[in-house]
Amino acid sequence: MARVTVEDCVDKVENRFELVLLASHRARLISQGAAITIDRDNDKNPVVALREIAEETLSPGDLKEDLIHSLQKHVEVDEPEAAAVPQVTADSDVTETVETDVDDNVSFDSMSEEELLAGIEGLVAPEKSDDY
Repeated sequence: MARVTVEDCVDKVENRFELVLLASHRARLISQGAAITIDRDNDKNPVVALREIAEETLSPGDLKEDLIHSLQKHVEVDEPEAAAVPQVTADSDVTETVETDVDDNVSFDSMSEEELLAGIEGLVAPEKSDDY
């Protein structure tokens, strides 16, 4: 009977590998106590799972989503970001909230070319050793 059931399921789930994954997942759910949607007829759990897929009492898409969810180890939860960041100033111990925007103008200290060359010339070359 299982061979006929597999042939019936290929119409519902075109990929045989995916059919095996879905049917095995459903058989595990049945063995854990999930309610079956058809008469058992003294069949084992894998055959019942294949018959459920063949008779379309369960949607293959729903089974696939349930399988994916059961295999996920880390589920992302979207949490809202904090609107304000507390900041401690050096002048006082009072905590303030400072709101930041992405569009704020950012300024950097500027250095002229002469200052950059003078800084580079002031650097000391590393000592050479025989280890290299």
